[in-house]
Amino acid sequence: MLRFLKGMAFLPFLLVTWSSAAFIISYVVAVLSRHVNPFLPYISDTGATPPESGIFGFMITFSAFLGAATIYTRYKIIEKQNQTCYFSTPVFNLVSLVLGLVGCFGMGIVASFQELAVPVVHDGGALLAFVFGVLYTLLQSIISYKSCPQWNSLSTCRIRMFISAVACAAVIPMIVCASLISITKLEWNPRDKDYIYHIVSAVCEWTVAFGFIFYFLTFIKDFQSITLRISAETNGDV
Repeated sequence: MLRFLKGMAFLPFLLVTWSSAAFIISYVVAVLSRHVNPFLPYISDTGATPPESGIFGFMITFSAFLGAATIYTRYKIIEKQNQTCYFSTPVFNLVSLVLGLVGCFGMGIVASFQELAVPVVHDGGALLAFVFGVLYTLLQSIISYKSCPQWNSLSTCRIRMFISAVACAAVIPMIVCASLISITKLEWNPRDKDYIYHIVSAVCEWTVAFGFIFYFLTFIKDFQSITLRISAETNGDV
């Protein structure tokens, strides 16, 4: 395990495991508390009511910070690789960084404003997280192909592009079906109005969310050759 997590590989690994735990723990607590239907609730539904709302808010907030740290580190990796062997304009890397950080900011909004308390703000944060997150993975996949085979294997590029394509295909029906739902509730059954819209959007939401998790999992190998150095400088007399 220590060899597997050498360098900075612990960062995307921690992001993946922590985010997965956030989704799973919140879901289990919400279901056991009978606050949501076990069959395909929205991710936000599993963090809308105490006690799971506290767990969800804390864990997703930390996931947002881990995501931002991972995205920035990835930006610096590509910047260094591009200086060593030019393969892409630096603008792509910078735009990718901005997209990723905006997505993390959206995650922070989702964690801080519960679905039932402030639905407009919560939904806006979710839209930022999912849309900008998908765009980030898509642009990263393009950059990966440009740096192949010098810095990425062809199989890694294909895996990343596949995950990006699935996420892109899922995010559109997720948004469309969610916008067609006329009621906000935590417990759904097949007789409810807009139940089909709920199921389709929930399936797509979970698909996109775990697509992000599997995508960041592909960063682990790249981060193994990176080390973190912290230097301190003082000005004036001490």
